[in-house]
Amino acid sequence: MSDGGRKRGRGPGRTTREDWLRVALEVLVTDGIDGVRVLDLARKLDCARSSFYWYFENRDALLDALLAHWQSTNTRALVESAGAPAETINFAVAHLMARWVGPGQFDTPLDLAVRDWSRRSARVRRAVQASDAARIAAIAGMFARFGYPAAEAEVRGQILYFHQFGYDALDRREDWQTRLSRSRDYLYCLTGVVPKAEEVAALNDEVRAALQGR
Repeated sequence: MSDGGRKRGRGPGRTTREDWLRVALEVLVTDGIDGVRVLDLARKLDCARSSFYWYFENRDALLDALLAHWQSTNTRALVESAGAPAETINFAVAHLMARWVGPGQFDTPLDLAVRDWSRRSARVRRAVQASDAARIAAIAGMFARFGYPAAEAEVRGQILYFHQFGYDALDRREDWQTRLSRSRDYLYCLTGVVPKAEEVAALNDEVRAALQGR
């Protein structure tokens, strides 16, 4: 029943394209790609299955939309953040890490779900490989802007990228207070530059602010 007790219709106006995409993303994260089925999504939305076809030609079109959303959010978030202006490499890393953990920017559960999906689909695997390459290139470019030689910048870009993904993939349950207590050492190990007190504070402050928005 709708507000006011009126029965809601089951036509195309009952849902939007964004509704289908939102529910499909939720199911992808919780149940994997095999759970993204039109009939099951319709049940979750309490609407007719036929309304799906007002917005997507078929299930493959929905899967394409899921991949496009992932690329436009996760990959874009890291690439844009790595290219943001900063006074020092340590300030740049602080900004990147805050963007990585902040709400509405980089979606870690979605990233892991897409990677699991890629094990079943050569097309998705190619998309993941291309996105990884773009992200690492952007982070390597961040190091290069601060004078690191090209080869070193590339390796440091990989180290930073794999470091963060290691935390996510291993599902570390280390609390943020403990992790932030190591900020000085993290910055030094990731950049090779002894961080100043204000750079450590910037990392901690930006990450805390991002976490508060979750």
